[in-house]
Amino acid sequence: MTDHRQRPRRRGQGELEALVLSALREADGPVTAGWVQERLGGGLAYTTVITILTRLLAKGAVTRERGGRSFAWLPASDEAGLAAQRMRRVLDAERDREAVLASFVDGLGPDDERLLRALLGRPRDEGEGEAGDGDGDEAGDEAGDEHEAGGEE
Repeated sequence: MTDHRQRPRRRGQGELEALVLSALREADGPVTAGWVQERLGGGLAYTTVITILTRLLAKGAVTRERGGRSFAWLPASDEAGLAAQRMRRVLDAERDREAVLASFVDGLGPDDERLLRALLGRPRDEGEGEAGDGDGDEAGDEAGDEHEAGGEE
């Protein structure tokens, strides 16, 4: 006899991470993993939430601070900053940066190309992060320099 019960839909790669980041962005400040679990509902196990938060921490997408015996979590940046961070990681993984950047620019539509040229043409402020992403994460620039020099964070 075959069991015809419906299995829950399997989430796509990165879907849980996106949901957790979205919940963190909705928070007024640092929150616990329990808060995230409650916010997401849907029967996610607490250990699953911790696993996702830990993965996001390793990727630099979230930060945490000690709050008693546990941690309070918050997003490291806004969505634009996180997307820029992913783009830099991809670029950093390639040997021929010039070829990758040239291919990227060649694939841009006219509006995006104009926007990129305008962004590149404006002066960089001391307080801004890389490429004017506005996340103010100058420590990320230093960490990248250490990485290229063979050091670890």
